[in-house]
Amino acid sequence: MNKEDIKKLDQEYIVHTYGRSELYADHAKGALVYDVDGKEYVDFGSGIGVASLGYCNDDWLAAVTEQAGKLQHISNLYYHEPMVLLAKALCERSGFKKAFFCNSGAEANECAIKVARKYGSSKSPSKTKVITLEDSFHGRTIQTLTATGQDDMHKFFGPFSQGFAYVKGGDVEALKAAADDDTCAIMMEVIQGEGGVNVMDEEFVKCAAALCAEHDALLIIDEVQTGIGRTGKFFAFENYGVEPDLVTFAKGIGAGLPMGGVLFNDKTQEVLQPGDHGTTFGANPVVCAGALKVLEKMTDEFMAEIKEKGDYLMEELSKIPGVKDLSGIGLMMGFNIEGKEPADVANACLEKGLVVLTAHGKVRLLPPLVITKEDIDRGLAVIKEVAEA
Repeated sequence: MNKEDIKKLDQEYIVHTYGRSELYADHAKGALVYDVDGKEYVDFGSGIGVASLGYCNDDWLAAVTEQAGKLQHISNLYYHEPMVLLAKALCERSGFKKAFFCNSGAEANECAIKVARKYGSSKSPSKTKVITLEDSFHGRTIQTLTATGQDDMHKFFGPFSQGFAYVKGGDVEALKAAADDDTCAIMMEVIQGEGGVNVMDEEFVKCAAALCAEHDALLIIDEVQTGIGRTGKFFAFENYGVEPDLVTFAKGIGAGLPMGGVLFNDKTQEVLQPGDHGTTFGANPVVCAGALKVLEKMTDEFMAEIKEKGDYLMEELSKIPGVKDLSGIGLMMGFNIEGKEPADVANACLEKGLVVLTAHGKVRLLPPLVITKEDIDRGLAVIKEVAEA
């Protein structure tokens, strides 16, 4: 099909929940995407952080192909090997005790909120408050949308779930004022992705951990976008020296197939019991087989390479005239260009063969973790050209 045919069918048959850009993807490999006409793009977005190993990684592809030919699905009423091996690998790597698997970040965060509510209500009927941050993003279900601290996303969809409070990220005093004995959880992204790549400072994150300990609440860290190596650590919270009670993850763990999950520590591992929660497609054998390959790649050497590439990208971006508001850690960063709207920058980059993202008033970069220095330099050249135009 050509571009016009694809666009016509999209407009005729697909609900318009996305403002699509003019990229008609056909195939991809590594950090390179090709459209239906064969035009090549360097991808600094990786499907919003999903294609952690790049596109069609050979080892990942072999694992999912083999598993698909062996057992593509089985109900969670039964056992299968890829699920238990993945749970074991995740727990051993992270230090957590147990895992729950689902299909997306929103589902993972829904699960974590349910755990917090059950944990809190077992202590006191009034212990149900969940504190989240302004400019956060936790999902698009009604519950996770309520947890999301962005007023623009709350239009049209009320009434919302009760029991949420919001504080500004970094405001220690506001956090202290909001936390009390009715708080069952403080939930945060240590780097707000959709909120504009806002990096929390260490004092604030450690304050949240201390308040949770003081009020017997759960510290929930949303690692849907920041986890699985994105910042040069397996989880971004490792940069802060805290130990969450629950960690949610998704995106990069599936490397292109839908997967999310929650990791539980000693305090939370027995909160959910049979019947409390579930999902039909969670722990799908094919996805689990691919995720195991992702974890095999997450060596200390690989993490060091992510940090090195992130530092290089950040340094080179800072040298481009007009680039400002630069923020991020590892291969997750945001910036602006003086005098240009982020959407205009993204469109201009796309025309010149570079895929970038936007987020809450910033250009956002989430390249594949395996991206080469050569492809980073190609992308930087486009950004420089757009900045100077």
